[in-house]
Amino acid sequence: MKATFSRLPVALRPINYVLKLKPHIKTFQFTGSESIEVEVCKSTTSVVLNSVNLDLKEATIKVEDHDIIKACNIVPSEELETVTIHFPRDIPRGKGYLNIEYIGEIGEQMKGWYRAKYTISEGEERYACSTMFEPSDARRCFPCWDEPAHKATFDITLIVPKDRTAISNMPIASEKNIEGSPELREVVFERTPIMSTYLVAFFVGELDHIRDTTEMGRLIRVFTPKGLQEHGKFALNAAVKSLTFFEKYFDVPYPLPKVDLVPVPDFQSGAMENWGMVTFREDCMLVDPENSSTSRKQWIAIIVAHELAHQWFGNLVTMEWWTHLWLNEGYASFSEYLCVDSVFPEYEIWTQFVTDTTFGAFSLDSMKNSHPIEVPVNSPSEVDEIFDEISYNKGASVIRMLHSYIGDDVSWLNKYWSNLCLYRKPNLKSIIG
Repeated sequence: MKATFSRLPVALRPINYVLKLKPHIKTFQFTGSESIEVEVCKSTTSVVLNSVNLDLKEATIKVEDHDIIKACNIVPSEELETVTIHFPRDIPRGKGYLNIEYIGEIGEQMKGWYRAKYTISEGEERYACSTMFEPSDARRCFPCWDEPAHKATFDITLIVPKDRTAISNMPIASEKNIEGSPELREVVFERTPIMSTYLVAFFVGELDHIRDTTEMGRLIRVFTPKGLQEHGKFALNAAVKSLTFFEKYFDVPYPLPKVDLVPVPDFQSGAMENWGMVTFREDCMLVDPENSSTSRKQWIAIIVAHELAHQWFGNLVTMEWWTHLWLNEGYASFSEYLCVDSVFPEYEIWTQFVTDTTFGAFSLDSMKNSHPIEVPVNSPSEVDEIFDEISYNKGASVIRMLHSYIGDDVSWLNKYWSNLCLYRKPNLKSIIG
């Protein structure tokens, strides 16, 4: 009998994840140590987390002044993508720590923590390790409450080869050599803001980088394959201008100390808006200064603006559940035009909106298998079905109509969209249905 999907129980609530991960690039496995600060809201004898293809070796929990309780049984469910950790007695209410030791796989599929093959100048094939957690694949890297509403902070530590670059959402707090392992170093990153699991990101590989700062002093780094720093200059310029534009337009400071743009050799999407560490398919970020066309530069400017818009819409303000994906993607798809029109006026980008965005929405919307912009999502397996031109392009077209009607009074518009994106259920059924 097929198991029925249901959202995770809320007896426990995550507060902070402390993750220590050690990738083994030659064997494509990693070892993980996790300590989750939790609030036990309701006494229970079991904890249910999301987990896929992770081998949990042991688990314990300790709540405030009570004794440590060791798990008596750990039961994974491949079908439900969960693991249930059973304890021999009730976990008392209060704040505590859930500690888990486990082993995972650096997979071939471009989701979770996966390996990306590249070739160095001598023709040798090597592998980088990158993450893609949207919409629901953080569970392939660490046991977690892998739903967007379950926000927490994250302390991430990576143990990596000394000759590899390690990047994550936040800047590096400290580094040290590993005693007894001269080829390794431990990289500790600063604590993240409160955020959803699908926005956590890290990368281990061989990269160069260039950097600049915005008017407000935000650090922006663009990483490139070794020896190709020149190919990152256009994306760096676009990112500096775009982040400056959005900070002024939204009148909300960018809350992280840096933004990294990271090209990944194998990447299924154009880009992914991980907070503070945006990942890109290489051809959606790198520009050959000698041979790239204006249309290619325009396309990369659009992608960079889209992902940086998400740093506010999606990352800072997040949907409670995937039903409201269109508010993430539709608004980012609209505001990319606002941004590029302001920072690259020579592209006359609004003259292209109807043909490039609205007509794309019409094309899919004319088919029998079309759907409303906002549709119920009953399980994570259904989310991929709505990452389409309805959510992106039709959503952007509806928002453009509203923007044209309301006008560009930024203070009023920001208040309106802030309320909308807090998901207080706007009365727009006649428009979005």
